[in-house]
Order: sequence, then C-alpha cells, then structure tokens
Amino acid sequence: MGMPSMPELIIVLVIIMLLFGAKKIPDLAKGMGKAIKGFKKEMAEEDVVASKEIDQAEVKKDNTKTADATPVQPATDKKQDA
Repeated sequence: MGMPSMPELIIVLVIIMLLFGAKKIPDLAKGMGKAIKGFKKEMAEEDVVASKEIDQAEVKKDNTKTADATPVQPATDKKQDA
C-alpha cells in the first residue's frame, strides 16, 4: 500500500472541511502544531534528565570503586607498657 494519490487526498480534504468547517481547520492545525512542539520539547527534556541520571549513577559507581580500593590501616593500641 503506497502513498495516496491526488484524487484520494482531495476527497479526504473535502470530508474534513465538511466535518469541521473551513473556519475551524486553521485552529485545528494550530493546536496540532502546538501539541507536536510540546511533545518534542518534553522528549528533549526527558533525554536530558535520563542522561543526568546515568552520569550520576556512573559517578556513584566510580566513588564506590575508589572507596573499596582505599587500604584500611589496622587500629593500633595506644596502651604502652611502662
């Protein structure tokens, strides 16, 4: 099934005009454009938040590795026999 041909597109546009009226079509297009723009904006923000969470997880992972690698010195008794 390929792209619709020109007569099919004209029929669809005529049906849309009959259903919504010629005056409401620009408003519908405007609302649709705003919705798409908002969706793209939210997706971009989600990507930023996700990348920050990944970076924080990597930092925590690196910190635990360095903490594990730190040698622990044995406790010494401060009592001395005099």
